[in-house]
Amino acid sequence: MSEANNQAMPGGWNHLKRLAYFAAVVETGSFTAAAERLGITKAVVSQQVARLEREFHSSLLVRSTRKVQPTAAGQAFYQRCAAILADAENAFSELADSAVEIAGPLRLTAPFDYGISVVVPALATFAARYPQCQVDARFSDQTHDLMAGDVELAIRVGWLTDLQLQARQIGSFRQLLVAAPRWQPQLDRLTGPQDLAALPFVANTALREPGRWQFTSAQAAPSAAPHTVQWQPVMRLDATLAVRAAVLAGAGLSVLPDYAIAEDVAAGSLVQVLPGWTLPQGGIHAVFPPARFRPAKVRALVECLVAQQNGTLS
Repeated sequence: MSEANNQAMPGGWNHLKRLAYFAAVVETGSFTAAAERLGITKAVVSQQVARLEREFHSSLLVRSTRKVQPTAAGQAFYQRCAAILADAENAFSELADSAVEIAGPLRLTAPFDYGISVVVPALATFAARYPQCQVDARFSDQTHDLMAGDVELAIRVGWLTDLQLQARQIGSFRQLLVAAPRWQPQLDRLTGPQDLAALPFVANTALREPGRWQFTSAQAAPSAAPHTVQWQPVMRLDATLAVRAAVLAGAGLSVLPDYAIAEDVAAGSLVQVLPGWTLPQGGIHAVFPPARFRPAKVRALVECLVAQQNGTLS
């Protein structure tokens, strides 16, 4: 590359719009018509094209009173400019299409239990609506690092700890203390949370404090302090569905989210313990990697998840 090009290149990169000015002059045959097309003044077009010629020490246009025509060098340069501008236009069009078109791969992650109960049914509807979009879902009770850049959406169940993440709450859930019906005789003798620690408890080690829970009476005043129960678990499992299976098998009591056991409670396979007492409710959030804009496919899937969560998905 020549010394002149080395000196001119930074200015060229910083003022690529001059390519559009020059191309407009060649295509319209005048500075006035080019200015009208571009929506700027004739003086700006003339100054920028003249600067382009000075920087590259080349005469690009032959100016006459009737018409402006490209020189041989200008014609060759115009062909390159036209290709560059066409590529740029295509790039912008593709970017605009990606913002509205629901197509292509979509990668997400969700907790295993919520994924099976809620996300999978929503994905079935989403796939039927948008067959051009290929969903790759990964289910795990371990929190996925969104900064890794390999997923476009994460579903978080519980309480968000990283407030810097972009998130939208799509629902909430109740936590229920449940047991198999075989424990009913012991449950009937309970007078309150203070009696619970004597019963066997199955802990979910995916939680921050799996053996410690706070109960609030439905009749208590809003300012009343909750009653804390600290269990010494008889069993520790690292997945919600594993805890559910252990409770169904009669291993002991446990706290499980309502979406994971709604059918079990309705069928009588599990019974709620101390229904007059409540546990803290949790939120369900759609969490996104740091970005200013979200693709249409992500927005569409989140809307499906909201509808599934609310029971309105059809």
